[in-house]
Amino acid sequence: MIRGFVSNDCFVEATEFFRLMRKEDFLPNNFTFPFILKACSRLLDFELGSKIHSLVVKAGFDYDVFVNTGLVCLYAKCGYFDYAYRAFDDIPEKNVVSWTAIISGYISFGRLREAIQMFRRLLEMNLRPDSFTLVRVLSACTQLGDIYTGEWLHRYLMSIGMERNVFVGTSLVDMYSKFGNMERARSVFDEMLEKDIVSWSAMIQGYASNGHPKEALDLFHRMQKENLKPDCYALVGVFSACARLGALELGEWAITLVDKNEFLSNPVLAAASIDMFAKCGKMASAWEVFKGMKKKDLVVWNAAISGLAMNGHVKAAFGLFGQVEKLGIQPDGNTFIGLLCGCTHSGLVDEGRRYFYSMTRVFSLTPTIEHYGCLVDLFGRAGLLDEAHQLINSMPMQANAIVWGALLGGCRLHRDTQLAEHVLKQLIELEPRNSGNYVLLSNLYSANHKWNDAEEIRSIMNERKIQKIPAYSWIEVDGVAHEFLVGDTSHPLSDKIYAKLNELSKELKAAGYVPTTEFVLFDIEEEEKEHFIGVHSEKLAIAFGLINTKSSDVIRVVKNLRVCGDCHMAIKLITKITGREIIVRDTNRFHCFIDGSCSCKDYW
Repeated sequence: MIRGFVSNDCFVEATEFFRLMRKEDFLPNNFTFPFILKACSRLLDFELGSKIHSLVVKAGFDYDVFVNTGLVCLYAKCGYFDYAYRAFDDIPEKNVVSWTAIISGYISFGRLREAIQMFRRLLEMNLRPDSFTLVRVLSACTQLGDIYTGEWLHRYLMSIGMERNVFVGTSLVDMYSKFGNMERARSVFDEMLEKDIVSWSAMIQGYASNGHPKEALDLFHRMQKENLKPDCYALVGVFSACARLGALELGEWAITLVDKNEFLSNPVLAAASIDMFAKCGKMASAWEVFKGMKKKDLVVWNAAISGLAMNGHVKAAFGLFGQVEKLGIQPDGNTFIGLLCGCTHSGLVDEGRRYFYSMTRVFSLTPTIEHYGCLVDLFGRAGLLDEAHQLINSMPMQANAIVWGALLGGCRLHRDTQLAEHVLKQLIELEPRNSGNYVLLSNLYSANHKWNDAEEIRSIMNERKIQKIPAYSWIEVDGVAHEFLVGDTSHPLSDKIYAKLNELSKELKAAGYVPTTEFVLFDIEEEEKEHFIGVHSEKLAIAFGLINTKSSDVIRVVKNLRVCGDCHMAIKLITKITGREIIVRDTNRFHCFIDGSCSCKDYW
């Protein structure tokens, strides 16, 4: 009966039956103890567990491998690691299960290096680990970010033929995904003889979180063809990929795959869908999901606050934060990142300062480097470059590339080449292979007609073989994401796209548009400059959208870099000429263009 209860997760009933058995004066044996100890460990019942340990000693089973393994699990689960290790040490003939128990204990206490060392000792004992042990050790490597041990473990798995086991294979996929090595993750995935929904989800999530949204969606479609119903984690990966590509139609379809009640009861799914709608510029749908949630946790509130802020509804984001305070929910660091980003994109310096300092004074939260980065960005965009620089120098931690990059962005906006040069030295030291630092300074010099200095920066890039990150734009039409590069001619409808651009160019010039050639990197003739900026990736995507969508449809474009000043000006006029609404999301914010104006009020 006790074993039956434990096997069916009825742990309270198992302990009640154990007490009844003792009242009847029956003494448990080495078959009873492992099951009742398992019930105690699941219930975290240290008091009953320690009494049972006394009984184990009295009954003479304190050297039994199965009983002692149960004690190891009990003490590890209840937080008494020293007791767990002593119980493990008392086992004269340790088997794989007892080694796995102590390894799991080390992992649960965050002692990951020691867990891996214990695994190596297990191998030295000529014991063959089972799939559960291997999954636990792979988890330790993943949490440590230890690629070398992870690869060593992978080689060992191949030597014993375990890498194709569905559980081990899935753990390898997860490990390589977390290390950012999607080629290895895909190789493991493809070689798995059996794949379950967790395997597919790990791969989809890996692609989405490592900046490969198209691959994530392609794999999701393949999973659909295999007639596998997506789980929560697969859908979170899909929503993330749709958010990255601006693939609203596909995201809306993915939501229909889940029962509405289940969807609105799952905070993880809801938060991901709110984020997806917000990043696709459809905040009204994000708000509907938020309102319909049966139970809102902090992650859901944060998603809504960040979504409102990034779409320019900063006052509404502030109002939502007020509700969080009224409900007595303790905000976290992510809550304030959303608020500070909203302040940054609206130029609300005083509000930004107030929220930043309230973190410590009101909510007892310690600002992280990300919060300092937001404040530096806010000051930089507002032209308070000296204050931003002083803030960096007074930070309690070493400034990273993101913080210095925020100041460099402010320097570019306000043409402060002197401070920019100082900032760039810091950035090059921190990220010597990041092309963006060089490109931004080159832009600054070009905008100020310092062509020789701009040429010198480009020469340094060439000498060090640093490649500029190509600008991509995506637009989704009929559930398919189309990708464009600057000057792209690879699209099947390229001729029609360029014909549309030429037509728009004439209409723009008739409306008084003059290309802002200062945004071009190179010192070339004005006519050539006009052509170069005329084929930026976002303009190609918009031209494609104008050709292939109904006049009532909103054109949604996503760009992997900051939208340039010339494109921003041109798109405003395109909306006036065509009467279309155009939403562009770049790395900085959302731009909702309607009838010649932008929601960012030219502040980005």
